[in-house]
Amino acid sequence: MRLEAINLGRRETIRLGSRTLDTGIDKRPVDRATIGLLGVEGDVVADTKHHGGPDQAVYLYSRADYDWWQEELGRELPSGTFGENLTVSDFGPEELRPGDRVRIGAVLLELTSPRIPCSVFAQHLAEPRWVKRFATAERPGPYARVLEPGEVAVGDSVELTGGGAATTLLDHFRLYYDNEASAASLERALAAPVSIRERLSIEKRLARTA
Repeated sequence: MRLEAINLGRRETIRLGSRTLDTGIDKRPVDRATIGLLGVEGDVVADTKHHGGPDQAVYLYSRADYDWWQEELGRELPSGTFGENLTVSDFGPEELRPGDRVRIGAVLLELTSPRIPCSVFAQHLAEPRWVKRFATAERPGPYARVLEPGEVAVGDSVELTGGGAATTLLDHFRLYYDNEASAASLERALAAPVSIRERLSIEKRLARTA
């Protein structure tokens, strides 16, 4: 596995229905970058309520999943199209789990939660019913927290270490859409080292089942 691309966002203002908002989803490639505890230096996180922070500092997507989407959509998708910071060649044969660790160059990441598609993502892709299509495809890509900051460069090797949670990132992705999830399944998800946003969401859902 190798690092295929590093992508930095730039702030832009878009119109979404009746709202005007800033976003950094439109990302462009660079050859190398420094990654700190809050993400890739030089990247823009405009909507800090829903994105960024120490538990969602870096978003990764794989070139293997892009290849699948290119066949599905019938068009080329350059790295960074999905707004990811780091594009890797693939994640290997095992299912990703919260708590799995990824070494890229001098940087050590820990996977936290799957990406949930939003209306900004849909407008950026300009594909009909994109949020539903992305959810149905179950290829979300992971967010990660930064355990060891440092520098990365295109071409760096990517080393994935398992041993994370009992639940997979895909389990957490499916749980988000399961309106009838049991208290037991919500508690299992809370046992994983997920992002604070996911944790708060699950805790609210769990409280409603009491």
